[in-house]
Amino acid sequence: MVLSRFWLVIFISSIIFIVVSLFTANTYTIDFVLNGVKGDKVLVSEKYLEQLPVYLKDSITAAPENTFVVNRDLSNPDTTYVYTSKTVKIYSGVQKSDGLLPTCKSTLVDIILPLIAYLAFFCGLMELLIISGASGKLAIVLSPVFVKVFPSIPKNHPSISYMTLNFAANFLGLDSAATPFGLKAMESLQELNPEKDRASDAQIMFMCLHASGLTLIATSIIGYRAAAGAANPADVMLPCIITSFIGTIAAFLIVGIKQKINFKSASLVGVLMALIGAIIGLLMYVNQLDLIGKNYFTNNLSGLILVGIIAFTLIFSFKHEKKFTEASTTVFESFVVGANNGVKTGVVIFPYVLGMLVAISLFRNSGLFEIISNGLGYVFSNLGVNKGIVDALPVALLRPFSSAGSRGFLLDSMSTFGADSLTGRLSSIFQCSAESTFYVIAVYFGSVNIKNTRYALGTMLLVDAICVVTAIFVASWFF
Repeated sequence: MVLSRFWLVIFISSIIFIVVSLFTANTYTIDFVLNGVKGDKVLVSEKYLEQLPVYLKDSITAAPENTFVVNRDLSNPDTTYVYTSKTVKIYSGVQKSDGLLPTCKSTLVDIILPLIAYLAFFCGLMELLIISGASGKLAIVLSPVFVKVFPSIPKNHPSISYMTLNFAANFLGLDSAATPFGLKAMESLQELNPEKDRASDAQIMFMCLHASGLTLIATSIIGYRAAAGAANPADVMLPCIITSFIGTIAAFLIVGIKQKINFKSASLVGVLMALIGAIIGLLMYVNQLDLIGKNYFTNNLSGLILVGIIAFTLIFSFKHEKKFTEASTTVFESFVVGANNGVKTGVVIFPYVLGMLVAISLFRNSGLFEIISNGLGYVFSNLGVNKGIVDALPVALLRPFSSAGSRGFLLDSMSTFGADSLTGRLSSIFQCSAESTFYVIAVYFGSVNIKNTRYALGTMLLVDAICVVTAIFVASWFF
């Protein structure tokens, strides 16, 4: 219900703002909202050639293809004059995101189709893990811990192994694997859910822990920083781990208090200490490497572990081929069945993702997001907050809505202020310390047709806010 109302508010307020802007002459045309493509110049006005100053008329008519560009500094976008059919179209600034119709297309082509491919492959592997018995053995090993965190889940339930694989993939930055494992976990948890259209306690706990974004190897962030010319692309690794770890602990505590979980359990404390020890050990190892060693380690560890998971699944299935025979199937046929289920899941979640991304597109292109961002920036500036922090806030504000959108702000901040500036580094921490909350909710709850997400959205947004505050303190401390 909360998500539905929030979606309606974004959609309706954006449309109203667009219409008001058009009729108050703050916007010349709304075509870019419907048909514009990210990065395109935005049409701001149209004039007859005779209405322009003489120097502009001469420059436009003398320019190749009657297209004249006025270059300005970084704080002002280029202005382009295009003379066609007796009028001059004036373009200024670039579109921040695709319009409504291109978003519909890109959602299918660039998001859903690749996601369906990932789902097909990894759900095929999951089917092998199930029939071979590997997932059951993993669930047995981890049940003592998971039954404390998820008291409503029976001991040795298959969802335990799926959630474990999802968390592991998230830790290692393996987004393509994390989503299929997570969707499989949601489906398994839905089997235990007595109210099929209402999120269960276990599903909310899983979603909030997943969305907290604990990442040990921020591979993509390191890659972006390396491309932007950072002196040490991996220098944000420790701040990212600290920020995301605090976000995960906050999510666990908030949801745990709500669900009255026993935090004094010895197994929970033991796992927490083991996790902290693993993080410290990893950081100590990475810290003693030189720049090339750090880049090599971060670039290869995640991929190597993913290849290891695939190899283990196939070898374990081959070793226990008798179980497939007993189930009247083969290893390959089981993979195909699982892959087919993955494709069906992808088709189910498409409308949910489409609806959310179209709303976000309208929100950004309407100008509302920019007004909110600038307003908050103005408030923080007057409160004496460091300008480097204020300049990084757009990444934090957009991250819950769109990973691609916040990534665009991240790249722009590093290009404008420098990869090694406080703004560039803080933007990197913002980008890797949380999930795209609204996208995640649409995908995961949509996959099992849950309409009432209860307090999941509010908790996830609160955790996002905690991550933002933590990132600011950590970045200020380190840099």
